[in-house]
Amino acid sequence: MDSTEEFKDKSPRYFRPNIRQTYPKLNILYTFRFYFTYALIYIFAYTRDFVSWVLPVRQFHLSVDTPKNIKAGIQSVVDDSAGFYLRAVFLPVLSCFHRPLVGPPSAQIEIRDRKRKSIFEHLFQLTGKTIKALNFGSYNYLGFAQNKGPCAEASKAAVEKFGIGMGSPRSEVGTCQIHNDLEKLVAEFLGKEDAISFGMGFITNAGNIPSILTKGSLLMSDELNHASIVLGARLGTTTIRTFQHNDMHDLERKLKKAVIEGQPKTRRPWKKIIVIIEGVYSMEGTIANIPELIVLKRKYKFYIWLDEAHSIGAMGPTGRGVVEYWGSNLNDIDIMMGTFSKSFGAHGGYIASSKAVISHIRRQSHTNYASAMTPGVAMQIYSSLRIIMDKDERHPGEGQRRIRQLAENTRYFRSELYKRGYVVAGGDDSPVVPILLNYPGKVTIATRYMLLNGVAVTIAALPAVPLTESRIRICLSASHTREMLDYCLEKLDEVNDLLGFNHFLKNPIPPIPYPPPYERLEKS
Repeated sequence: MDSTEEFKDKSPRYFRPNIRQTYPKLNILYTFRFYFTYALIYIFAYTRDFVSWVLPVRQFHLSVDTPKNIKAGIQSVVDDSAGFYLRAVFLPVLSCFHRPLVGPPSAQIEIRDRKRKSIFEHLFQLTGKTIKALNFGSYNYLGFAQNKGPCAEASKAAVEKFGIGMGSPRSEVGTCQIHNDLEKLVAEFLGKEDAISFGMGFITNAGNIPSILTKGSLLMSDELNHASIVLGARLGTTTIRTFQHNDMHDLERKLKKAVIEGQPKTRRPWKKIIVIIEGVYSMEGTIANIPELIVLKRKYKFYIWLDEAHSIGAMGPTGRGVVEYWGSNLNDIDIMMGTFSKSFGAHGGYIASSKAVISHIRRQSHTNYASAMTPGVAMQIYSSLRIIMDKDERHPGEGQRRIRQLAENTRYFRSELYKRGYVVAGGDDSPVVPILLNYPGKVTIATRYMLLNGVAVTIAALPAVPLTESRIRICLSASHTREMLDYCLEKLDEVNDLLGFNHFLKNPIPPIPYPPPYERLEKS
């Protein structure tokens, strides 16, 4: 019996989760075509650079250094290769990024219209007009990112009571009652002894991973882990090794080798081994294989650091993340990290673990000098978490309704994409829906066309994703209605008719063959 079946038999109270993950790979012919596309971009860019130095064409002079500095022989602040990528690739498509919003990032948004004189200009000018669009780009998974409603009213009351900011780090005089209440509620929600909160999600990883890494330790990291994890790992004094994305066989192979060989040079046993993964990967939509990871943990005696930035609130029958989604035991995860900027409509992050671990992080964290989370933001998180946990008597069942609505939206939207033959990556129950277009030029055309037709989506290309895997990334929300989903699908079909970005998938992904998520299993 494999590990998946083993954990299912032990947890009959949970639904039978989807274990199908899709990540289509390209053949060598298409890979060559994508590299050829980038080669053309660079050839034109080098030609443009040459012309800019030979002829007095001011619009092509994009260096951050002034002619005075260049003439004086002062070293460039920005590396030339980075500057060339900026000129060649990023500036021409800058209009696809940094779009300014008017109002909250709810299901329907308004974006400020802006223009620039040339595609080689850094700065935009606002036209005074706005573009109304459906929002499929924000991480507003449960729809709490609002400027009205119970959470917004609670945040307003917190600001009136405690002020805008605390003006001090938590370790000095920056802690108020709402911080303590929030951390107790997070610990209760995740079934841990204690929790600690931070004002920024990125720094929750980058500033705290080094505090638990010591010399003589081994850190095993998924090759597609977030940049915050990569930075935190590099700041620590430990040995770092990566394993193939979500591949537990490769992880076991490298763990076995590491245990046999021991530490470099001395060959002594590792003082501790920590495996860091994400619950739902933000660019791939992949759902972490928690059951097999737990089996490996029991065999090789390592610790698990789980980043649930995109899964807390959005996965599991009660929103407790991918561990609950799989029906596994939350106690098998040693350190649970997550952010408040997705499902809770705020910002910041948390770490939940044993009292000993949290006490150590409070003392050794690199974030001890950062200002405390503002009271209004803390109250937004606290009030939304109470709704999710069904502790708000004024809104009974509202949290469960949102969790189920997100699950239904995810299942419906992905099923429709599969039927249409799109190249979709990730797990069937992941609210992060990457649609691979591959060609770098197609993603920019697609996002501009979608916005002009009232749908705002985000795109990802190099360096955020591999060179040949440019994509549209759609983030679903409980606030999306069926009509909104159908309209987005309609506009995707129109873009596909123009660009043909699903033509290279000979065998479309079959529809989802199993029951809807969160269906309870009958106890035998």
